[in-house]
Amino acid sequence: MAAYHRQQPASAAAARASAPGVSQGLSVEFVLKSDPGLKRGHNEDFLGYSAPNSADEIRRRGWLFAVADGVGGQELGEVASRTAIETLTAGFGAAPLGDAHPSLLARLVQAANIKVYETGRATGPGGTAMATTLVACALRYDRAVVAHVGDSRCYLIRQGHAMALTRDHTVVNDQVRLGVMSVREAAKAETRHILSRSLGLDLFVSVDTSEHQVVNGDTLLLCSDGLHGAVSGAEIARTLASADLQTAADRLIELANEHDGSDNVSVLLVRVQSVERVGMYRGRPYKLR
Repeated sequence: MAAYHRQQPASAAAARASAPGVSQGLSVEFVLKSDPGLKRGHNEDFLGYSAPNSADEIRRRGWLFAVADGVGGQELGEVASRTAIETLTAGFGAAPLGDAHPSLLARLVQAANIKVYETGRATGPGGTAMATTLVACALRYDRAVVAHVGDSRCYLIRQGHAMALTRDHTVVNDQVRLGVMSVREAAKAETRHILSRSLGLDLFVSVDTSEHQVVNGDTLLLCSDGLHGAVSGAEIARTLASADLQTAADRLIELANEHDGSDNVSVLLVRVQSVERVGMYRGRPYKLR
């Protein structure tokens, strides 16, 4: 799976020509790419997005990007990941304009969880256990809202540095937070890939959400653990510093396969070309001059 897109408000080009340097709204370019890796016969990752259809929707709904990684060891991982992404993106596109992204994403991830759970139970007599990770990022104005379950990650790359905006929901990472295990021990633990949370195993799942300000030139990376388990944040930042998005996505996949290659690898890159700066008052945005 590979795709490249560039989008901006219809009036942005003319507005920039008449008022150089003044942001006229949120404008992004993005690329999606997924690879099965070198040792697996099929790909259980799935990527998706929901795009606004007009300049008004850019302001009132925004963009949604998401990556899901079907859990290895469970049956039908590829069905779980596709079901989660399709449920999430359809729900985002049908949501009322102006819905607050933090609460909206939390609801939509819960809905995706229920859909994956019910799909597994409906596969035949007794049902089938299937599960997936999910990381989603919604962009509107100058804000990025991230929601995730599992160990698929979202990074913010700014000025040559990559910062993880998510915390892996794994057993060893939970033990590190509790002080039971050191970071060094966790990095070498054989159980480091065992999830403590995923979509589809129960009717309710705890969803982590966070909100971040973005500026012109920022790049957001959503990826499965096939990438971040093999490629460091420093390598990610260096790759993005010297390449266009398509070239960078290709190179990140290559690096993951060179360093490891044992897992599916998915990369979704979003570069912020311009933003609309806003403040918030009682949950409502107002434009900053």
